Amino acid sequence: MKSFYLTDTGKVREHNEDSVIILKNSEDEYILAVADGMGGHRAGEVASSIAISYLAKHFGETFHGLSKDDAILWINDMVSEINTLIFKHEESHPESVGMGTTLVLAIYTKDYLLFGNIGDSSGFVIKDRKLHKVTVDHSLVNLLVEAGEITEEEAKDHPRKNVLMRALGSSPEIEADIFDVIEKDNVTGILLASDGLTNMLDSSKIEDVLNSKEEIEERIVSLIEKANNLGGTDNISIAYMEKEEEGGKIDN
Repeated sequence: MKSFYLTDTGKVREHNEDSVIILKNSEDEYILAVADGMGGHRAGEVASSIAISYLAKHFGETFHGLSKDDAILWINDMVSEINTLIFKHEESHPESVGMGTTLVLAIYTKDYLLFGNIGDSSGFVIKDRKLHKVTVDHSLVNLLVEAGEITEEEAKDHPRKNVLMRALGSSPEIEADIFDVIEKDNVTGILLASDGLTNMLDSSKIEDVLNSKEEIEERIVSLIEKANNLGGTDNISIAYMEKEEEGGKIDN
């Protein structure tokens, strides 16, 4: 397995409120996660850090050989605990009230591939050199698209495109959407990204870069450079993992 993650402030924002991680445990099981924080006084940076730090700690301590059903419960427990921690932080830090974060994660084991998400950070798989989005954005414009009120093209430049319908820290009770990738053995790559990437580059451009012959680190750097060249209007974070042999399948 080869993996690489990177986060960048972009060209417009003054600081980076994203957090990102890829970890492997002693069972050769993997977690990838991207969190896109929001809130003034650098509070978004705190919220995303709370999410990623908590996941990292508990993946190493409590995620070992879990069944798929237990992994789903684990994801839901993590989301609930992270949400509680964000609210507790707000109680002791009044200046951070209103902070929150998106979260998209993927858990890969020899038996299953699960995605979980809250907000509009995205999870993708690569099959047959094609990029397929797995997660569904919890955004106002996506809701409007699904209701048939606006088109996908109109959604790209909608004035309220950044309004989220769900985020960690937005409600005391929250759940992630969980996605089970049934045909896991056909997957050759897993990509997680904040909307700082996906708002700048469409799937075909991302796909072209990931399918290039460059080293994995160079491809991720190239994606961030391309997003910045198109304006870099937000922080940009990417977590990417792929099978080492070209044309192979992810397998432990």
